[in-house]
Amino acid sequence: MSNVQKYPVGIQYFQTIREEGLLYVDKTEQVFKLAQPVGFNFLSRPRRFGKSLLISTLQCLFEGKKELFQGLWVENQWNWQETFPVIRISFSNIGTQDIGLDLALKNELGNIAAAYQLEIKENSPGLMLRELIQELSKVNRVVILIDEYDKPIIDNLNDLPAAMANRAMLKSFYSVLKDLGDKVRFLLITGVSKFAQVSIFSDLNNLFDLSLADDFGTLVGISQEELEHNFSQELVSLDTEEVKRWYNGYSWDTRTKVYNPFSILSFFKNNSVFRNYWFATGTPTFLINELKKHQMTHFESVQVSENVLNNFDFERLNPYSLLFQTGYLTLETYNYRDLSYTLRIPNQEVNFSLNTYLLDAYRNDLTANSSNLVIRLRNAFEQHNFERFQDDLNEVFSEIDYQFWEKNQEKFYHGIVHLTFNLIGIYIKSEVRTNRGRCDAVVQTDQEIFVLEFKLDQSAQAALESIQKRGYLDKYSSSEKKLSAIGINFNSTARQIDDVVVLEK
Repeated sequence: MSNVQKYPVGIQYFQTIREEGLLYVDKTEQVFKLAQPVGFNFLSRPRRFGKSLLISTLQCLFEGKKELFQGLWVENQWNWQETFPVIRISFSNIGTQDIGLDLALKNELGNIAAAYQLEIKENSPGLMLRELIQELSKVNRVVILIDEYDKPIIDNLNDLPAAMANRAMLKSFYSVLKDLGDKVRFLLITGVSKFAQVSIFSDLNNLFDLSLADDFGTLVGISQEELEHNFSQELVSLDTEEVKRWYNGYSWDTRTKVYNPFSILSFFKNNSVFRNYWFATGTPTFLINELKKHQMTHFESVQVSENVLNNFDFERLNPYSLLFQTGYLTLETYNYRDLSYTLRIPNQEVNFSLNTYLLDAYRNDLTANSSNLVIRLRNAFEQHNFERFQDDLNEVFSEIDYQFWEKNQEKFYHGIVHLTFNLIGIYIKSEVRTNRGRCDAVVQTDQEIFVLEFKLDQSAQAALESIQKRGYLDKYSSSEKKLSAIGINFNSTARQIDDVVVLEK
């Protein structure tokens, strides 16, 4: 199939997309809803999710560039007669890493002033911003759009003094906005993380947080309805459920799900080849090292409080907050009684990539090729070659640093097994409850169900007897699939599986 549409992969400028005739998924009804009232707003979303395009769209809207909105929902809804001066700052391209945050802000504010033929007299970022707003407001109330506000901090997470210095400077910078509300028509600040507002935005405490707001769950990202409307030709020859499984699944309101726009656009541009597009744009070394430090191995049905999701404290990182705000976990359900959320991995793209990187990290090599090992493991398991499976799995264990076995040996051992099965692509559920106990794992393929029990420094036969004694297979007796029980023993001294026993029914 030849590509008829032109896909704006990586293009973040609304004007470029419209002028070049690239595909634009019409978000202007929601943009209008966001921009209509006077307000100070904040939006957190993962990288490559359309935040910069949203900022660019708002800029063109407030600047009155009606010609760019021809044929879009907002064309006949907006008052094009009134325009507003716009201060737009994108921390991703002002050179904060090269010349420092202070000088980068001064240069950027100076450039904006020059574009409006103004000369700023102040010489500190906060005071320059104040003066710029005051001068521009003589024309009309000012629109302020700040993109990737947290980049000067995120880029320095491995250098805490630098991160703390940038946080203090940003706090001072944003503090001038609070007393200028009468001069501001609209403010939107976007970023990946949600640093606790008591740290950066403590003086700007009138921000409305859109991040988990019900009305803006699809403000960025592509919904299923939008996908089917805008990509109907591309979807004709595809398994839509498989496309959904790979790239859909992100949710910030627990009701609606969206596709990662970078991934789905890359997918169509690359002739609908399933790949890990989003994850490949940036190896999350810092994230993987944090997960490794906390010995985390699986992430199904994680329950966290709302406070965890709303707080990113780089001095005391919570792994679940980090995973959620960076897009590796997403919302599944909300329990209003205890103000808690259940999180899950959004889709296959994230699941496979995150677990591959994590397994490589446990093997002490982020450049390791776990994919080949995983293929061997899957083939051995599906062929019931459990001797080969044991050897391949022991290859994984042999490359894991001994320090991880020093405490919680059994839990860590279970976690590595779970992580490996998850990568194999075989459905696995850990610690499955029955009316007679809790079995360690249940693995399902298209034709079979395996109940697994693990023992540490005992025997595989003892593990098998636990399955039989507690009737763990009984729960699946009505299934048409073939049932098998597998007992596995792990030798903590040798740090490897030394015995596997299989009982097929």
